[in-house]
Amino acid sequence: MQVVNVSSLKNNPTDALRKAHEDMVLVMNRDRPDALIVGLNEDGALAAPGVKAALATVLFREGHLSLARSARLAGMTMSHFAAHVSRLGIAVIQLDAQEAVSDLDTLDQWLASS
Repeated sequence: MQVVNVSSLKNNPTDALRKAHEDMVLVMNRDRPDALIVGLNEDGALAAPGVKAALATVLFREGHLSLARSARLAGMTMSHFAAHVSRLGIAVIQLDAQEAVSDLDTLDQWLASS
């Protein structure tokens, strides 16, 4: 196990990430453990079946990744990933009421011009 302190983590986070590729990294805040950084690629955790899809789903649901990036992480096409999250009850497109009304107005205008 590697150990870094909070101040060195703030000053040079890439060093801690580099160390996490080799082993777990314990982050110390003064004299007490504060966090643990675990590299996901080293122990093959991301290679286990379903892990990438689950991680991509959570990251998309929480708004940390776009649909396209989530699909890429999951190893799916965008349409397959969109279907996957839809089956789980996660909205693929999130609009507020004003955006939805605007989109419906645009659709009505387009249909009227056809």
